[in-house]
Amino acid sequence: MALNCGILGLPNVGKSTIFSALCSTPVETAKYPSSAVKANVGITNIHDPRLDKLSAIFLPDKTIPATVGFVDIAGLQKGSSRGEGLGNQFLSNIRDAAVYTHIVRCFDSSDIFHVNEKIDPASDIETIDIELALADLQTAAKRRERAEKTLKNPAEKKNAEFVISILDKICPALEEAQPVRSLGLTNEEKNAIYDCHFITAKPQLYVCNVDEEGIKSGNAYTETVKKRAQSEGTEAISICGKFEADLCGIEDPQEKKAFLDDLGLKETGLSALIHNTYKLLGLRTFFTTGKDECRAWTFHAGDTAPKAAGVIHTDFEKGFIKAEVYTCDDIFNYGTEAKIKEAGKYRLEGKEYIVQDGDVMFFKFNL
Repeated sequence: MALNCGILGLPNVGKSTIFSALCSTPVETAKYPSSAVKANVGITNIHDPRLDKLSAIFLPDKTIPATVGFVDIAGLQKGSSRGEGLGNQFLSNIRDAAVYTHIVRCFDSSDIFHVNEKIDPASDIETIDIELALADLQTAAKRRERAEKTLKNPAEKKNAEFVISILDKICPALEEAQPVRSLGLTNEEKNAIYDCHFITAKPQLYVCNVDEEGIKSGNAYTETVKKRAQSEGTEAISICGKFEADLCGIEDPQEKKAFLDDLGLKETGLSALIHNTYKLLGLRTFFTTGKDECRAWTFHAGDTAPKAAGVIHTDFEKGFIKAEVYTCDDIFNYGTEAKIKEAGKYRLEGKEYIVQDGDVMFFKFNL
């Protein structure tokens, strides 16, 4: 299961630099607004220390981490919602993402052009918010038109009235550039308008692209973004795109660690971005172990054991019988599965079991 996260922002805020570092995929960057048409797509591994520890215990032939997908969406700008600057294609890329990361430029540099000719995070965020809201308003108008056409059909009238009542909530908010996700819609309401795929209904994370000084202590720009994120109930993290790109070029783990230590960092900004994005979608990790491989698997919080088994193979879900389960902490504490069993920590779980983050699982199934 790959997590598809769209990376968006104004031109020249550092999206492509951060994407390249995330996915180890070279992409074209420029000091002036880019004319790139296609979105860049890449996959990166999710580093999980628990998987490292499991591999050290089981010594498998292969260790396979979970993965996350990123889409580098070419820069949005004023007028994108009306199709200006190839906006229609860019907005389509955003709709295909499950969550998006909004990159905001939070550093000064006379060498890199800013599309608005000044560094102003609040204004930059507002520009993007307005364009996304305008795009969603167009979607809402089309959905309302469809709903109104079905009002005369007795079989569809009730549902159409419900959809229109939801749009009556959504449209005034969008007109004020307020995202759909801020409205607290019920699950029933969300399901009724699911076919709209509103961009602003998607979870969002802010990333402040800073210089090396900004990594250590932040700056006035990052404070602006953090306050905005807090008001929206989301997160804002700081990343130095240039630093992360340089770090990716270092192969020696010790040299990388020394590089991080010099800045007083325990983990890279990219690692923080990946893990925050993962959590934003409500995703969790379970593990399978053995001599052949130790592997991390992604599932949604609240999934039952058969659903998690289906992540490995659909046959596992269809023919699910039971799951043998213990936790990462159990194996770290006791050292072997035999000792886990002796301690009474080795469990058999059925179809109703809700899988927990960090579970180590072995599925039994029959077809």
